[in-house]
Amino acid sequence: MSTFPDPTRTPDGPAYEGRLLDRPEEEVVDQGAPFDIRTLMSRRMVLSLVGLGAGGAVLAACAPAVSTAASTASATPMPAVTSTPGATAATTTAALPAAEIPDETAGPYPGDGSNGPDVLTDSGIVRQDLRSSIGGGTTATGVPLTFSLNVLDMANGDAPFAGVAVYAWHCNAAGGYSMYSSGIENETYLRGVQVADADGRVSFTSIFPGCYSGRWPHIHFEVYPTAADIADSANAIATSQIALPQSACDAVYATGGYDGSAQNLAQISLASDNVFGDDGGALQIAATTGDITAGYTAALTVRVDTRTAPTGGSMGGGPR
Repeated sequence: MSTFPDPTRTPDGPAYEGRLLDRPEEEVVDQGAPFDIRTLMSRRMVLSLVGLGAGGAVLAACAPAVSTAASTASATPMPAVTSTPGATAATTTAALPAAEIPDETAGPYPGDGSNGPDVLTDSGIVRQDLRSSIGGGTTATGVPLTFSLNVLDMANGDAPFAGVAVYAWHCNAAGGYSMYSSGIENETYLRGVQVADADGRVSFTSIFPGCYSGRWPHIHFEVYPTAADIADSANAIATSQIALPQSACDAVYATGGYDGSAQNLAQISLASDNVFGDDGGALQIAATTGDITAGYTAALTVRVDTRTAPTGGSMGGGPR
């Protein structure tokens, strides 16, 4: 059932909350991801102003506008990127990684249009809870996992990268990827987009991924300059992966529902993994707390440098 009211009629066509519908012939709920994101951002702006109060709103209106345009160290044109320096590096140095997040392959199952199906144009892809398929279907089961990324803008003194859109996806407890693996080609679970808040933070509710043969347990993600850029995977300014720590993996894979994961994990290490092996995942291992009863929470600080040309995203041989 749609949670949106009927659109209003305007001289320029049907609209919702003042925004013309991208697909006038469709219901509001079926307008696609770009429309969803514009609605989300509009509501977030209203809520932020309510939180400021009248006095805060006046101060914000009087403050000088600040924006930074990303420079590019490559002849390849990149989408324009700006960040809102609500905090500076001085407030983020406590756990500042040593370098930019490594560029990694998106693998053969990205679902971003670069290898077959594209979920990033679907209405409903902007969501915090990834466990169910968009619009109905199967819900993925497993040990609960909440994971978050704090994205920092290296070109702007490691200020929080507010407004970037992060697309995250990973396999289910059996090691299969929705949209691709046998039997779940029509599912879209364990995939979703969030827009970074003023602190550069995005958070997702999901399940702990399984371990399939040849790969260390991981979560894929792509960072886009703005919410409007997710319709084209070529716009990603960073593509990387989160590594999950062995202690949590060992505990989860000893439970039911993760058949084969413990055996697969025993045959791989961070050092031998074809993605994390360069440095043992030093910049990609998430700080993880929790247990199999309450679930796990994983967090990773991600530094993105828009002055360097992205090299990740392409598919390579072997499991990814």
